[in-house]
Amino acid sequence: MKMKKPGRLLTAMVTPMKENGSVDYDQARILANKLIDSGSDGVVVVGTTGESPTLVRAEELKLFAEVKDAIGGRASVIAGTGSNSTAEAVETTIQAEETGVDACLLVVPYYNKPSQEGLYQHFKAIAEATSLPCILYNVPSRTVANLSAETTIRLSHIDNIIGTKEASGNFQEIAKIISSTKNDFKVWSGNDEDTLPLLSIGAYGVVSVVSHLAGKQIKDMIESFLACDIKRAAEIHYSLMPLFKTMFITANPCPLKYALNYLGFHVGKPRLPLVEPDEASAAIIREVLGNSVIDIPLP
Repeated sequence: MKMKKPGRLLTAMVTPMKENGSVDYDQARILANKLIDSGSDGVVVVGTTGESPTLVRAEELKLFAEVKDAIGGRASVIAGTGSNSTAEAVETTIQAEETGVDACLLVVPYYNKPSQEGLYQHFKAIAEATSLPCILYNVPSRTVANLSAETTIRLSHIDNIIGTKEASGNFQEIAKIISSTKNDFKVWSGNDEDTLPLLSIGAYGVVSVVSHLAGKQIKDMIESFLACDIKRAAEIHYSLMPLFKTMFITANPCPLKYALNYLGFHVGKPRLPLVEPDEASAAIIREVLGNSVIDIPLP
């Protein structure tokens, strides 16, 4: 089984689009490298931020291959291969493994509201079909179904399920996962604003959106915390709060795509049914960007 370490700071990468709405693979290659340059240990490709609901399989697989080829061994590439269909998730994960990615991210099945036993069997089936390290992804605000701490703990006993991205915001449940899984089972924060609080109870890192704009600062926050410089980590956390809030002023990744385009790194518009922020929201984004230190190496 491939066990390249995914890293503590993973960026949930946007999917750049051309003017005609097609995927801009060349820009995706450039963006992936710039994210690594600005502190990311790896990138998640075709996650929520990458507009997974509106990409088709051929686009997803080409993105996995292009990004992996672009960054090589510099950092890890985690492929978003989850689905609310177990058979589809299994097939996509097998095909993703063939592209050379380092791990897969498996979202809780959405819409069909499976039971906890159904969730266990779903993730077990995917893990058994691949040699890739598998990272669970619990985001009940989008999926409706919540992956319970007990089910996560049960899944952690499967060898190649190596961790979870927790975006539930339920610190009590997340603490139960951290305290009751094996030492090498990793928990990544799925919300930027939760990163430092979760590190304080034993989380490993974050799958970040705001690291597109402040990767070096988020990396510094994590490293400061690990070095027991809690004061500095807290200062960075507080300084980034406006960005954390504003990048979710409307549905992700609409604010982030607007911000990157505004700053001069062209990633195109989101695909329908997502649209660009309205002018009131855009004005807030511009104001916050103007008051923030942006450290991604832009063109």
